[in-house]
Formats: sequence, structure tokens, C-alpha cells
Amino acid sequence: MMTSLRPMSLGELLDRSFFLYRKHFALFAGIIALPYLAVLGFQLIGVAVRSETTAMKFAATTLIWSLGSIVIYLGAVAASQGATVMAVSRVHLGNDTSISESFAGMKGRILYLALIMIGVGVGVGIGFILLIVPGIILALMWALTIPVAVLEDKGLRDSTSRSSELTKGSRGRIFMIYFLFLVLTYIVYMLWEIPILAAIGLFTHGQRPMTVLPVWTQIALPVGTFLSQCLVGPLLTIALSLVYYDQRVRKEAFDLQLMMSTLDGTQGGTTTPAAV
Repeated sequence: MMTSLRPMSLGELLDRSFFLYRKHFALFAGIIALPYLAVLGFQLIGVAVRSETTAMKFAATTLIWSLGSIVIYLGAVAASQGATVMAVSRVHLGNDTSISESFAGMKGRILYLALIMIGVGVGVGIGFILLIVPGIILALMWALTIPVAVLEDKGLRDSTSRSSELTKGSRGRIFMIYFLFLVLTYIVYMLWEIPILAAIGLFTHGQRPMTVLPVWTQIALPVGTFLSQCLVGPLLTIALSLVYYDQRVRKEAFDLQLMMSTLDGTQGGTTTPAAV
């Protein structure tokens, strides 16, 4: 069933984001969980390796494992965000999809999407280092870079340029979306992190200062992060994917283009925005 597309207010975008999240929770949680299981597994193996390492080699082992974790993490973020965008694109436009179909749409594109994310991250990071305000402005301008890169198959320069054009006039509400979902994410993380930190303080009370966290905390922290990521990780990507479509409806009459192409039979039930 084709979704009726129309311009949405901030409240409607948030409501639609949570609606899709609740209705397709298993889909979005599964998309996040699969690649992040690789991150979690690598972290837990690292705990085992470090626990068997002598003090002299501990720092070097930790450094190597941290670099490996960063590489795997970037791949997991690229895969999960790209597949989430694909899934939102289909369900928002009234089509069925699955976890495997969402990842299939990212076949051969994870590396280039990770490079785009790094490029955007470096640009925004430089903006924050120079002055905080330019960093915020760049983050808002490039908020739709990932949906553009995934759905329109564009590179870094074209994706950021396209995102800058689409976000004009709506960066205030994009800021609110970022703020609300980042606060929500922080709250969820604190719900499991505070008890763990409290337990560390309780079990180490009166002992000499720790140089290494207890093994159980090295396991509990990444497991808690994994569960929290599966729970709230998809929400911001869902919301930004909806903003992408909303901006296309507002600026490019995407709803009319989609309706006409469907009536003409040129879509054949697909939902590839760039082809419309």
C-alpha cells in the first residue's frame, strides 16, 4: 500500500519515526544487531587476550585492539546506517522488506559509505575545533548526506552538496531532532552505565587505585553498549531518512513525481528515489 506523502511538521516527523520504529522493531533492531555483533565479539576477544597478556605487553596489545575495534566499528556503522536507510525507504513508501533485503541493497557499497562518513566526520570535527558554531552548522547542513549517498548513490562531494541544498530552510527542526534523539540515547546509556560504575565503586571501596578495570566490567560495558545501540540506535537514522523524503516533497514535489510514475507503470512497485 502506497504511503500518502505530504509535508510534515516536526511533531509529525517525530511521531512517524516512533511509529515506524515500533511497528518494525524487529527489522530495525536486527539491522543494528547483526553488524554490531562483530564489534561486540571483537571487544570480548580483546578482553580475553588482554587478561592473558603480561604488564609489559598490555599497552601495545590494547593499542592494537583499539585500532582494530575502530575499523570494525566504522564498518558496522556504515552497514547498519545504510541498511536502515534502505529499510526506512521501503516501509515509509508502503512496501515490505526484510533484514536480508535491506543489507542486500548495501552490497559492495559499505566501504565507500564508510569513507563518506569519515569525510563528513572530519569536516564537522574541524568545524568544532575551529569554533563550535561552524561545526554545528556543518553537521546540520550535512545531516542528510547518508540518506542521499544510499538512496541516490552519490559520492562524498555530491552527497554533501545535495544535503546542503535539501536542508535549507529546515535546519532548525533538524537541530531539534538531533538534540532530542541524542538526549534519549544518553538517557538509555546512563540507565545501564550508572549501575555498573556504582558497582565498580562499591567493590573497590577502600582498595588501592585501579590501573585496570575488573574483567567483569570490561565485559559488562561493551555488552551494555551493544544492547543500548540495538534499542535506540536506529531512531536518529529513521528520523533523518524521513526528513530526506519530507524535504524532497517540499522542494521537489516528490509525492507528485512518485504518484505519476506509479500511474504510468514506470516504477513497477520499486521505491528508488533517484529514479523518480
